[in-house]
Amino acid sequence: MILRSVTEHVKAQNWTAIAIDFVIVVLGVFIGIQLGNWNEDRETRERASVFSERLTEDLRYEAWAYEYLLEYNKDVRRSARAALDSLSGEAPLSDEQFLVSVYRATQYKYHDRGRATYDELLSTGEIGLIRDETLRTTAISLFNTDLLDVIAEEGRAAPVRTIFRRRAPAAVQAAVLRQCGDRFVASGDYEAIVDSLAYPCSLDLPPGEIERAAGLLRADPDLVEALQIRFADVETAITDLETVNAPMVDKLRAIAGRGT
Repeated sequence: MILRSVTEHVKAQNWTAIAIDFVIVVLGVFIGIQLGNWNEDRETRERASVFSERLTEDLRYEAWAYEYLLEYNKDVRRSARAALDSLSGEAPLSDEQFLVSVYRATQYKYHDRGRATYDELLSTGEIGLIRDETLRTTAISLFNTDLLDVIAEEGRAAPVRTIFRRRAPAAVQAAVLRQCGDRFVASGDYEAIVDSLAYPCSLDLPPGEIERAAGLLRADPDLVEALQIRFADVETAITDLETVNAPMVDKLRAIAGRGT
């Protein structure tokens, strides 16, 4: 329609009308570009909002899992120390509680990471959509540290874990797992992570069986050294989680709405 109008005006040499047609064309192109830009900006803002909400939820889970890991390792440290003090005679334990302490010293915690949103942002090159600097930098710091994997691997490969499984009879291992193992903790439940491993328990086994199992463990020449290694590794892990990473912990707690 515009082209036809311009052609007619050119033939008639109506320069004013031609100028008006030109302005209309330019204005139409400009408005079209602006509408396209506005639509693109709106879609970008919507994507940024969705990704920010998803990343926030992921980091709230990570904040809880981090606190859980910290509390859990404190329980493990307590058990390792109790077993060592029992062996040295500093704080003797009954055979039953000695078995429980050694067993709990072998335990470790690993959580599946909540990094799906972060990985998607990286793979699409859209990490810049996260305008909240605290949210963005916390995710980058958390998902690029190998600390949590190192802590889990040290627990899995701990020598005391091998000793307990090699020395303790199968029935005792089954009983200590059943009666004194990890308590179930629902995701996001902060109250339940406290003493999730360090709670009072007793084994439903004949005294003779308990005495024999404790004797087998105490007789192992490598047990003290293995417990010392476990204690030292867990102590280092707690320091790293609580002190070395204190700035990141503060950010995670803020994102989770738990203050500092």
